[in-house]
Amino acid sequence: MTITMTRTSKKTLPVWSTGSSFKASKKKKAMENRGGGSSADEPQDADYDIPSLSDELETLILARLPRSEHWKLCFLNKRLQALVKSGEIIKIRREIGFKEPSVFMLASGETNWWVFDEHFESCRMLPFTPSDYNFTHGDKESFFAGSHLFVSGREFDGAAVWKYEVETNQWLKAPSMINPRCLFASATSGNYAFVAGGQDTTTYSQVLDSAEKYNSKSKSWESLPRMNRKRKSCSGCYMDKKFYVIGGQDEQQNVLTCGEFFDEETNTWNSIPDMLKDIPVSVCRSPPLVAVANNQLYALDASSNELKTYLKRTNSWKKLGTVPVMASAQGGWGVAFKSLGNELLVIGATAMCSSGRGLTIYTCCPDPSAEELQWRRIESGNAKLSPFIHNCAVRVA
Repeated sequence: MTITMTRTSKKTLPVWSTGSSFKASKKKKAMENRGGGSSADEPQDADYDIPSLSDELETLILARLPRSEHWKLCFLNKRLQALVKSGEIIKIRREIGFKEPSVFMLASGETNWWVFDEHFESCRMLPFTPSDYNFTHGDKESFFAGSHLFVSGREFDGAAVWKYEVETNQWLKAPSMINPRCLFASATSGNYAFVAGGQDTTTYSQVLDSAEKYNSKSKSWESLPRMNRKRKSCSGCYMDKKFYVIGGQDEQQNVLTCGEFFDEETNTWNSIPDMLKDIPVSVCRSPPLVAVANNQLYALDASSNELKTYLKRTNSWKKLGTVPVMASAQGGWGVAFKSLGNELLVIGATAMCSSGRGLTIYTCCPDPSAEELQWRRIESGNAKLSPFIHNCAVRVA
């Protein structure tokens, strides 16, 4: 890599180079100029003994490259290859506060996951998950912990969790949950992932109130205190440094409008009665479509396509206008509603979009005080995927 600064006046500006060939050629040219007469009297770039970039400075520069370009560093030299595969570049990005969202999704009809950059200008297909047929074509849940994408499902032999490692671009078997489950709530906070509730995958006869926390550094699960209610088909989010579990169904298939949150400081669960009283829910609809942006909770009402924001002080919801994706068409199923850094992201089909025309993507900068939010449509690049999204997870790092 060579970074040059061109001469804009009679003064000579420095030239940075990680190699010696460029500097040597400049010295040779300067010597020829000295032998040629008057040109030798003028200062030359090569008159300066210019050092190469240090490994530390070079790494800091490369850490700011878009993450979608990191794989190219593996072809430059062994040092950079080791930096990428060890996760050191990701660690440096975190230390300097350089964050860049990536969107991972599995669309209907696809057996491979796709990953997009935050602007959906570039995308690539992930390697095939080396699981069995039952896992590949069955229902799955997904979440992030650190730099690993976790996908939980069921193989022929029972419950299974696979993880995709961003650094190595490969799928590996992940540690099983303490209580294997499906239809559970999940949320991510840095290197940690939280899961709670759901239905056991051993007999499928129990609705769970158990909760767990995954530590991506120790690569292990830790039991948390049990929730106040047993619930499945619930949703989760992380807000105010707390893990929220919202809605769902109880053992008798009754729809729950209550929520609760886990406070790590007190190691307790706290109930929120009627948290979803302003959002129509039913057994036929998907788990609540919720997302947190700027530490503010938003919900996509699957009955009306309306976006609503949660007012914490009054335990109520404020309408922020309609969303341009038809969440109501299939009761919220097939729609991805996520936070994308400080923005909201919704992916699905519009009224003008059939299953053969590809997905539609919209983002907006949320403002709880606004009367109605303005959505911006984003093109999905070269990926022509179905508008029905089975799984979607966003990583911000």
